[in-house]
Amino acid sequence: MLRITLNAEQRHFPKPLTVAELLRQLGKNPAQVAVEVNRCVVPRHEHESYWLRDGDVVEIVTLVGGGSGASAGETPPEDRPLKIGPFTFRSRLFTGTGKYASYELMRQCLAASGCEVTTVAVRRERLFDKEGKSLLDYLNLERLTILPNTAGCYSAEDAIRHARLARELLANLGNPGAQWVKLECLADPKTLLPDPIETLRATEQLVAEGFLVLVYTSDDPVLARRLKQAGAASVMPAGSPIGSGQGILNPNNIRICLEYLKDNDPDYPVIVDAGVGTASDVSVAMELGCDGVLLNTAIALAKDPLRMAWAVRYACEAGRLAYLAGRIPKRLYANASSPTEGLIHSSR
Repeated sequence: MLRITLNAEQRHFPKPLTVAELLRQLGKNPAQVAVEVNRCVVPRHEHESYWLRDGDVVEIVTLVGGGSGASAGETPPEDRPLKIGPFTFRSRLFTGTGKYASYELMRQCLAASGCEVTTVAVRRERLFDKEGKSLLDYLNLERLTILPNTAGCYSAEDAIRHARLARELLANLGNPGAQWVKLECLADPKTLLPDPIETLRATEQLVAEGFLVLVYTSDDPVLARRLKQAGAASVMPAGSPIGSGQGILNPNNIRICLEYLKDNDPDYPVIVDAGVGTASDVSVAMELGCDGVLLNTAIALAKDPLRMAWAVRYACEAGRLAYLAGRIPKRLYANASSPTEGLIHSSR
């Protein structure tokens, strides 16, 4: 009779056994375990010759995950598309077309970002460069939906005028972007913060004229709610001032905007617009629960714009996945990820 302690349990066997015979009786693959006898590791090449003795303490261990859960698939779980009015998009990253060193670099970065929407301003200096090249020649109008914006407008009247011109231009091009406009009514050129009164006035008028209005605003939750009530198809709170690269300065206000705008309307699209400086800022916005991010300067003025285009693309996808997955609660104390069940008996 062989009596041993096996993984902290008393076990009896009718006859002496080698380590190899013990593993066979237990149905264990020797390539997938390690064996210790009386606190000394028995190498695999000694399993056949190592005889167990009465009273031996045997540990058979294997590897377990440092955590739990099913193995990941090759592709992430399916997500619903982003819907804004009649538009449906797979990408939740919107890009701008300004500040690039060349139109060719812009074209490459837009492709790398995976965006399906890009914004343009209706101004002569934005449509043609000093060499007479047209911005439109570098935009894939079959793949991209153009989102005209009213950048540089400081009154409701100017913004409405720009929106009407943009609709005419895009209708002539046959681009579906003729249906909508990204509304900007700025308060002053130093901060480029929106003028709340003029923004609300312009929203009401453009909605009345049949525009699908995506409106740039501050992170004021009360104003955000008023703009939605005025008919805005999407409210776009700023993370921080335009082009500042400061990221999401007030995540709590963004959270309240989301709460107000999505109350009894969970699919209402909320898109962070302005202030993004790098990929992590995009991820933060998406993890807050925003439906998308619009950026320009973060890519165009990066040291390597093409790399940054790829970075923000992945950050947008990662942030969205993290939001849908749900983060774990924050804890004051540690909580071990490796299971304690099957822990090797301590020597103390």
